[in-house]
Amino acid sequence: MGFELSDWLLYTLWTVLGLMILDFVVGFIRSFWKGSFSTSLVLDYLKDIVYLIFPLNLLLSLITIDPTGWILITFYFISGIAIIIKYILDIKGKFR
Repeated sequence: MGFELSDWLLYTLWTVLGLMILDFVVGFIRSFWKGSFSTSLVLDYLKDIVYLIFPLNLLLSLITIDPTGWILITFYFISGIAIIIKYILDIKGKFR
């Protein structure tokens, strides 16, 4: 297993998607046991895909035209870490 830059980009995206799925499962189970399932649960995750995941993929596609080669990569990692922290705090908040 290599730890090259492209691997870290992929691991960041996998972590974001994994935490997103985990947050969805926790929210779905909690709403199922409460008996208060609504479609807004699913629609919020679709909105997160458009507002959070799609911009990360857009940054990945723009890395090739970055003249410095590191500005967009740095912004990608900062954005990815911010999304990871958001989902960790969301999951933690659902257990309170």
